[in-house]
Parts: sequence; C-alpha cells; structure tokens
Amino acid sequence: MTTKSEQLFSQALKVLPGGVSRNTIFRKPQPFYAEQGAGCYVTDVEGVKRIDFANNMASLIHGHAYAPIVKAVTAQLAKGSCFTMATAAEVAYATLLCDRVPSFDKIRFVNSGTEAVMAMLKASRAYTGKAKIAKVEGAYHGAYDYAEVSQTANPSNWGDIDKPSSVPVAVGTPEKALADVVVIPFNDVERAIKILAQHKDEIACILVDLLPHRVGLIPASEKFICALRQWADDNASLLVFDEVITFRTNYGGAQQNYSVDPDLTALGKIIGGGFPAGALAGSNEVMKVLDPTEPKVLLPHSGTFSANPITMTAGLVAMRDFDQQAVINLNNLALYAKDEINKAIAEVGINACVTGAGTIFRVHLKAQPPQNYRQAYVDKNESKLISELLDHLFDNGVMMINTCSAALSTKMTKTEVDHLVTALRSGFEMLKPKMNKKG
Repeated sequence: MTTKSEQLFSQALKVLPGGVSRNTIFRKPQPFYAEQGAGCYVTDVEGVKRIDFANNMASLIHGHAYAPIVKAVTAQLAKGSCFTMATAAEVAYATLLCDRVPSFDKIRFVNSGTEAVMAMLKASRAYTGKAKIAKVEGAYHGAYDYAEVSQTANPSNWGDIDKPSSVPVAVGTPEKALADVVVIPFNDVERAIKILAQHKDEIACILVDLLPHRVGLIPASEKFICALRQWADDNASLLVFDEVITFRTNYGGAQQNYSVDPDLTALGKIIGGGFPAGALAGSNEVMKVLDPTEPKVLLPHSGTFSANPITMTAGLVAMRDFDQQAVINLNNLALYAKDEINKAIAEVGINACVTGAGTIFRVHLKAQPPQNYRQAYVDKNESKLISELLDHLFDNGVMMINTCSAALSTKMTKTEVDHLVTALRSGFEMLKPKMNKKG
C-alpha cells in the first residue's frame, strides 16, 4: 500500500522536473500535498492537520480561505477574471497603498516579487542611464540574473570581505551580468562605502532588503541605510528597497522604521491576498520612466495579468484588514513567540538563537545571532540538523519555512505559538546530543 502523497509524487516525477514546480517545497522522500487550508491550519491529502507558520513563504497575512477575501473574489470572478481594460479595483488598491506609505507617489502592479525587483532595477537604469547595481552579499531578491548574484555564495568562492565576489546562482549566468553587480557587506558602512566609491560613476541603484532573510533575518542599521542614502544622493544613484517580504513587518513596511526614504520599493507576497502579485512604487520623478503619456517612454512596460481584478480585489481586502491595530497585535504575538523560544533554548541549554522583526522570525542553530551573511551561512552539518528539526516539527503538527523561519498570520493566537514552542523544545532536546558531539 502506498500513501496518496507517494502516488501523487510518482505521477509528478513523470511530468515535473524532480516532481515539483518550485524547489522550496521539495522534501525527501516526497513533498507533502495540501488538501485544504482554513485559517492558520493546513490539512494534507493524508488527512493530517498542521499549524501553518510558513504561510506560503510569508505571502499569507490572514491565513487560508480568509472569508472576506473569498467573498470579494467570488463576486469579482462572476464578473470576469481579466480584461484588456483597466478596472476600478486597480485604482482603489493603488490609492490605498499610496496613502499608506509616504514614499509611494505612484505604483505599478506586476505579477510577482521577482518581476517587481526586475522592474525596479530596469527603472533605475532607465532613470540614471547607468548599468550597474549594488546589492548586499547573500541577500535574496528573486530569480532575475542581476538580483540573484551572490545569494548562494560560500566560503570557497565569496572572496575577500573587503571585495566580495559576484557569484552566480545558475550555471550559465553571463559574465557581463556578474560584472554589472557590485556586492557590498551588510551593515558595514566603512567597507560598503569604500566598495561603492570604486564604481561611483557606474551604479544605477543600491538594492537593499531591510530585513534580509538569507543574511540572517536581522534588521539593517539606521547608520547603514542613512550612509547608503547619502552616497546615492552624492553620486546620482538611487536607493531602492526590496520589501517583498518585509512589507508585512509594519503598517508602512520596514521602511517605516528609518529616517530616510527610498526612491523605489518592490512589493509582493502579502499584497496579493493569496494570489500572485507584485508592485513597483516610488517617487513621481522616478516613476515617470514608466509613464505612457510622456513624450519618450524610457521603460516600456506591460504584463498580460498585471493588475488583474482578482488579485486587486483580494489584495485590497487583505491590506485593508491588515490595519494599524492588526499590525500591532501580530507584531506583539511575534515578540511573545521569540521570548518563549528563547526561554526554551535556555532551558534545554542548546546553542541556538532567534532573529527577526515584525511578524517574521528565524531560528538559528548558532550560539549568537549572526551579524552578516558570512556569519549566517549554514554549512552542511548545520543544514542537516535544521532538516532534522523541520522534520520533527512536521511530525508534531507544525509547518515552517525551510530555513526554520516563521511568518505569522492574523488567525494565530498564543495557543498556536505555544504549540510551536513545545515542538521546538522537544526538537532542541533531540538535537542537543548531536550538537554536543560536534563540539
């Protein structure tokens, strides 16, 4: 007898590379297959229910099948899902987002976070007339050739800290693309500015995630962001933020926590209300590169499903209901979770720590919180231990993002968090002898 998951995976292997459409959900011996989701719970095809702390890689802010979204989308679906015309939903949603964030004068909707980042980099080049971009070592910004440089760098190829290497992710990445990406260390003002100065006439923009997941899920410092803002202003470059993930951390996104504004911001994930979505937002001056009413359009841009009324309707409801009080409540729940996890770490006496901000956090199997990508880097041994911990959590009714990270939803309470902490505590106890043996 085989399980439903085994049967599905066997079929999938015949028609999908590796049996999956996205590598992030691949697991051995086979992926889990979802049957349905409700609130903060997901039930798989075997009938097992788990608390969902992954929320589709941080893209669900109100959990699964959120009733107001289901109702609004169902009504819109009866009217049509997409048109070769604009819709009122697009205008209403753009207004809500621009009213929400001071740096958003104009917004252009796209279909994913990767596409939003890609459009942001192309807009920066169009506006400045320069080709190169600068980005933080290790930071993930989607699948665009230039944006993904250095996100999987390792000790064998990341180069000197004073001059980090531009390392490709995919085999066959053009050398020209690598040459056009300047890599800077995170939260290291002196080194970053020194590296940028070597390319001061060539850089279109500095791309920054204010809470970069792969760099360790630690916030960018005010000093670091202000220094980048000043350098960009002094050198006719743009400062651009990737808030595809971090927009969920505060009412106005992570940028709300800083004293300077970006020229452009890329959005995605939660702004779709559970549907594929992305957006590029920024100042009137820079966003003009997309404007078809201008005498010359510097960045011609379109997309068949951009601003489709299903996504616009779902996103509008999702963000309307993620209001100031909802943000405060969920951020407080995340603080409670981190405090309780830290207590469990201390009680078990294991080398682990928790990082994060707002509604997201990450558990590291390290004694101290990392301060940059090189410290956050997960070697093969740690990766194996994290996989064991994730398997343990799955077996105990908890879904996490595959770096042992969590993204909360408004449907969660302390009950779900306490379940997570209990499962983590027993997982830490399971791992402790193996970690001590390593030491």
